[in-house]
Amino acid sequence: MNIPKLNSATAAVLMLAAATAWAQQAQKPVSEAEKAYQAGTSPLAGEPMYQSNNPKAPAMTQAEFDKARQIYFERCAGCHGVLRKGATGKPLTPDLTQAKGLDYLKVFIGYGSPAGMPNWLTSGEMDEKTVDLMARYIQHDPPVPPEYSLADMKKTWKVIVPPDQRPKRKMNNYNIENIFSTTLRDTGEVALIDGDTKKIINIVKTGYAVHISRVSASGRYLFVIGRDAKINMIDLWMEKPDNVAEVRIGLEARSVETSKAKGYEDKLAIAGAYWPPQFTLMKGDTLEPLKIVATRGMVVGTQEYHPEPRVASILGSHYKPEFIVNVKETGKTMMVDYSNIDALKITEIGSAPFLHDGGLDASKRYFMVAANNSNKIAAIDTKDGKLAGITEVGKIPHPGRGANFTHPKFGPVWATGHLGDETISLIGTDPKKYKQYAFKEVAKLTGPGGGALFIKSHPKSTNLYSDAPLNPDPKISQSVVVYDIKNLDKGYKVLPIAEWADLKDDGAKRVVQPEFNKAGDEVWFSVWSAKNKQSALVVVDDKTLKLKAVIKDPRLITPTGHFNIYNTQRDVY
Repeated sequence: MNIPKLNSATAAVLMLAAATAWAQQAQKPVSEAEKAYQAGTSPLAGEPMYQSNNPKAPAMTQAEFDKARQIYFERCAGCHGVLRKGATGKPLTPDLTQAKGLDYLKVFIGYGSPAGMPNWLTSGEMDEKTVDLMARYIQHDPPVPPEYSLADMKKTWKVIVPPDQRPKRKMNNYNIENIFSTTLRDTGEVALIDGDTKKIINIVKTGYAVHISRVSASGRYLFVIGRDAKINMIDLWMEKPDNVAEVRIGLEARSVETSKAKGYEDKLAIAGAYWPPQFTLMKGDTLEPLKIVATRGMVVGTQEYHPEPRVASILGSHYKPEFIVNVKETGKTMMVDYSNIDALKITEIGSAPFLHDGGLDASKRYFMVAANNSNKIAAIDTKDGKLAGITEVGKIPHPGRGANFTHPKFGPVWATGHLGDETISLIGTDPKKYKQYAFKEVAKLTGPGGGALFIKSHPKSTNLYSDAPLNPDPKISQSVVVYDIKNLDKGYKVLPIAEWADLKDDGAKRVVQPEFNKAGDEVWFSVWSAKNKQSALVVVDDKTLKLKAVIKDPRLITPTGHFNIYNTQRDVY
C-alpha cells in the first residue's frame, strides 16, 4: 500500500491527524535548530546486532533488517534511544508500534509532526520503499548492541610510547600553554595549532568526531575522545606532540577527564560511554583500563528503571579526589571518590533529566550542569558534595562549559545560551556575598535566535560571546554576537566571522565555539563547512573586535570544537 497523500480520502486525512496527535503527546513543538541538534548519527550503525524473531511483527529479511538498523542508528537513535525506549523523541517499542499498525506508522514517518518528528518522505530524504522498511522495522524487537567488557577494552589498548621512554623534559620550543586542540570532525583527527604563530604543529590521528579535548593536571598530556569511544593520549613534551597511548572504552561516547585533586595529579583518567551505559577508570599515564562502573538504574522523580542512561559530562574536582559524573536519562550526578578504586565510594545527587554539559563557576566550587530536556541548570557543590540549587532557564540550555563574569549588580554570574530560544540566562553563583541571587536566574539577555551551542568569556575580557551554528538562518549561523559586560542593556554587536574568513566556495560556513587564547586577548572561532568544502579558523582581537588572523589549510577539514591548553587545564572560562 502506498502512503496516502494529504489530499486523498478522508480516512487517510484522519490517519495523518492521528499520527500527528500521537507524535505530539507529552511533547512541545521544536525548532529547526533543535531538530538539527537531536538528529546526530550514532557510531553504533556499523556494529553487529542480533535480529530476534517477533511473530507479531511484519516479515523482514536479514538484509532488510540490517539496512533498517543502519538507517535507525544514523538518523533516529539520537532522539528515540538505542533501545527505542525514548529520549527526546517518543518511545518506539513493539508494544506501542504494533498497536498502531503498518499504514499508520508509514504516515507518521512520512509526514512527521510539529512535535519534532521529521517528515522523512515529503522532505525527500526517504522514498516510499524506505518508509515502508522503517515502519516494519520499528515493530520488531529493538536489537541490542553488544556490551563492552574490560577484556574488550584491553584488546584495543595500545601504549605507543611507554612512560619510561618518553621525554624527561620538554623537547620543543612551543608555548604549550597557548596551543589549541582543534577537532577535525569528519577525518578522525585533531589539529594542534600554535596559538602564538597560528601555524599547525601536527595533525594527530584520533577516533571519529572528537567530542572534547581535556588536559592533565600537569598540563603535559592532552586527552581527546571520539564519538566512537576511542581515547587518544597526546604527549605535548615530544619534539612533535603525538599519540603515546590509546584505548576504546565502549561503542559510543562523549566524555573524558583526568584527576586534578592534590596528590592525585595525572594519576587517573576517566571516560564515560553512551553505549554501553557505563564509565571506566584508567591509569593516567598509559590509559590502561582498571575498573568499569555501570550507570543503569532508576530515573530521578519517577523512580522508573532506565536501561541505557548515557554518561554525558565529567569533571575532575579541585577540592577532593572525586570525579563528578553526569548521567543523562536518570538525571543523576555521581560523585565518584577515586581515592581507593578497589573500594569505590559513589554519592548520588538527583537533579533533573537529561543532564548534559556544563562547567565550573569562577570559584571552581560549583559545577553548573544543564538538564536540557527539563530546561534547568543544576548547581552541584563539589566541596560539600550536595545539590546547591536548581534554576529554571530557557528552552534546551546548551552552555558548553558556560561563561563566568562579574555582573555590576548581581556579582559573580555564570551564563548559558539555548538551543530552543534566543535567550542567554545569567545565574548568580556567590552564596556568600550575594546570597539573595545565588543559583537564581538574575537576568536574561536576548540574542539573534536559537541554535546556540557555546558561550564564552574570560577573566581578562569585558566581552561575552555567543554562537548559533544550528540556527537555520545563514546570516545568524555564519556570525557571532558579542555583549559588553559593563553595559549589557545596550544589546549585542554582530561579528561576521564567516565573511571575514573569505572562503571561496558555497559551504555552510557555520561559526562555532568561541575560545580564548591564554592571554585572554584573542578569541578563536571555527568556520565549519562540509567535508568537501573549505573551512577555516578566524581569530578576533578581543579589545577591538576586529579581525586579527585567518587560518586556512587544506588539512583543516570540518573544524568544530577547539580547546586552549592553558584555559582547559585550569577550567578558565
